Amino acid sequence: MSKHGVSIALACRTFQISETCYRYERKFSDENAEIADWLVRLTANRRSWGFGLCFLYLRNVKGFRWNHKRVYRIYCELELNLRIKPKKRLKRPKPDELAVPDAPNQTWSMDFMADQLADGRSFRTLNVLDDFNREGLGIEVDFSLPAMRVVRSLNRIIEWRGKPATIRVDNGPEYVSGLLMEWAEKRGIAIEYIQPGKPQQNAYIERYNRTVRHEWLTRTSLKRYRRHRIRPRNGSGHTTTIDPTWQSAASHPL
Repeated sequence: MSKHGVSIALACRTFQISETCYRYERKFSDENAEIADWLVRLTANRRSWGFGLCFLYLRNVKGFRWNHKRVYRIYCELELNLRIKPKKRLKRPKPDELAVPDAPNQTWSMDFMADQLADGRSFRTLNVLDDFNREGLGIEVDFSLPAMRVVRSLNRIIEWRGKPATIRVDNGPEYVSGLLMEWAEKRGIAIEYIQPGKPQQNAYIERYNRTVRHEWLTRTSLKRYRRHRIRPRNGSGHTTTIDPTWQSAASHPL
C-alpha cells in the first residue's frame, strides 16, 4: 500500500478482504498464562499424562471451559508432548529356508511354552527337538527357566546324544543372553536366530509344541516321575521314537 500510495480501505475493497479482519491483532490474555501454568504443573506431577488426560482434568475436574484447540496449542508451544520411546527390535538376517537335515545332530530346535497348574501357578517348559526325525530330546519343566538352566539342560542332553552343529531359536531373552552365546562358542555350536515375529521360520519346534500342548498338557496332569511315551511321527515316515515327557520329580519338584 505504501508502494502504490493507496489506502487500507481501497486495498481491502480491491481484494475483498474485511478491513476489520486486516486490522485484527491477537490479544494474549492472562488466561493463556494460567493455562500454561496448569499444564506445566499437571505434567510435572503426572509424568504419564498426555494432552488428553490433562485437558479432561481441566475441563471435568476443575471446571474450566477453555477450548481444546486453544489448550492444545499452548501445550505444543510448551513442548510438553510425551515422547514415545520406540521399541528396540533386533534386526536378524533372513535365515535359509527350513530344510530337513541329512543326519541326526545337524540341527536342533528349542522353544519355550507356558501353562498353569491346577492351583493356578504358572510354569514353563523348555522343549528341545532334533529336526532330522522330529525326535523330542528333552522337556525341562520348572517355574523359572533362566539362561543358566537352558545351558544345563543342553549339557545334559549332549552327554548322551552328542552335540549338534546348529541350534535354531527365537529372540527370547534367554537365547540372546551372553551366557548362552559364550557356551555355544566354547562348544563350537552355531546359534541360528529366526527373524522377530516369524515363528514359521522355526516350524518344526512349533509343530512339536502343538503336540506337547494338545496331547500331553491338556489331557494329563503333571506327575512327579519320569515317563516316556512312544508316539508315531507323521513327519518322519510314521516311525516311532521315545519322547521324554516330564522329569519333575526330585530335581525340579512342582
